[in-house]
Amino acid sequence: MLTIALAKGRTAKDSIALLEQAGIRFNNFHEESRKLIFYDQTKQVKMLFVKAVDVPTYVEQGAADLGIVGKDNILESNGHFYELLDLKFGQCKMVVAGLKEKPLRTTSHLTIASKYPVIAEKYFLEKDIQIETIKLNGSVELAPLIGLSDVIVDIVETGRTLRENGLVIFDEIEAISTRLIVNKASFALKHDLMTPFINQIKTVLEVKQ
Repeated sequence: MLTIALAKGRTAKDSIALLEQAGIRFNNFHEESRKLIFYDQTKQVKMLFVKAVDVPTYVEQGAADLGIVGKDNILESNGHFYELLDLKFGQCKMVVAGLKEKPLRTTSHLTIASKYPVIAEKYFLEKDIQIETIKLNGSVELAPLIGLSDVIVDIVETGRTLRENGLVIFDEIEAISTRLIVNKASFALKHDLMTPFINQIKTVLEVKQ
């Protein structure tokens, strides 16, 4: 049996739809269910329905053979696994943003508010800028408005929330989309099971393109 960890949230419907198009159906699944484990119609695939931030951990630790999760959570986890496929949905971008009247300084210490401190620290370290990070889990855009931070690092889809709060994008860090990740040991030990699964997903993506 293959075990796949699937992220809850905004990409869940697209993930389930992709699996169904690949012939993998979880007939008793619905997003409002309190169940956390589901089986496909053949009982050959087990799905763990978990928070997006936890998917890389389940895969890295071997609790799941595969995972479907956003690139933002992959980067933030800094985990050790294979990233096999870009599934081409949940597309957005990781950016540095702040108040237009307070341009990004590159020569002094900065305070960064973000849900993604690992990504923020890596980005500014590469630019040789010292920072202090403040971890926020929501309404990150508020931080520059009340003087809590100089700038924010966050994902942006349309940019509407930034604009409505008077913020602008200073730099783009990374293009984000949903990816298929695989546990390294499972990729070797369950290769015969995993190859058809991956090929089914590839076929669906090729048809879409």
